[in-house]
Amino acid sequence: MSGPGDARGPAAGTAPTPPEAAGHAPGRGRLAGRHVLVVGAGTRPSAEPEAPLGNGRAIAWLAAREGARVACADRDGAAAEETLRGVEKEGPGGAVLVADVADADACQRLVHEADAALSGLDGVVLNVGIGQGMGLEGTSPEDWDRTFAVNLRAHFLVARAALPQLPPGAALVFVSSIAGRRPGSRMPAYDASKAGLAGLARHVALEGSRRGVRANVVLPGLIDTPLGRVATAGRPGRARTPVPLGRQGSAWEVAYATVFLLSHEASYITGQCLAVDGGLSELR
Repeated sequence: MSGPGDARGPAAGTAPTPPEAAGHAPGRGRLAGRHVLVVGAGTRPSAEPEAPLGNGRAIAWLAAREGARVACADRDGAAAEETLRGVEKEGPGGAVLVADVADADACQRLVHEADAALSGLDGVVLNVGIGQGMGLEGTSPEDWDRTFAVNLRAHFLVARAALPQLPPGAALVFVSSIAGRRPGSRMPAYDASKAGLAGLARHVALEGSRRGVRANVVLPGLIDTPLGRVATAGRPGRARTPVPLGRQGSAWEVAYATVFLLSHEASYITGQCLAVDGGLSELR
């Protein structure tokens, strides 16, 4: 994991990394018997020999470790296949689905294919997002529309398709960003679309409550992922952000928050936003 001043390790003086944050903790059966679709389950390819996991892959692997069958959906079929190999090692298996969520028809298809491949569906994680344009002047209408198509419209379309099929006790988790709470990415379309996820999730939670289905949002902060390292390379000051807990997070820490919200441990939690950011959005 990378700390504020070091792209490879936690800052001096921080607490030791727990096994959960490093992905070494054993499963506890928290999703036993569940069937989960993870949209955006691949990890961005990286030339680094020990590249970190992306959030989607960590979520899929942890869901499998906790007992779920997992449908790994991604635009990159090879990345989804690699995620599935880990899913099969960790748990009862799953399937690969390939789709570009910028395509409205693909969003509907994903839900039906996941339900068929897993013989049921009671968990949906939406972990897709892009950032285009820089500043207001540097963001074209096409940048804005493309960003919203992936970061917000796709979530609406998948939720619309999934909600009628999800049984009582099921859950949806939207993976957003603390950029939806405070500016910082310098990409207005990204920040605005991530903010919109909170409003969408509240509506899905309201409609879902009538069916006993929950919907919540996870907001990662500075997380050490391949995409995060690319962002830091383009804006080195990002790595020096003063995170109250003194380090960047890991994709596993995002995954544990997501699995919690999918699980029956969160059976009385819906319509909420959970920041996984080391205190950055509230304490700075």
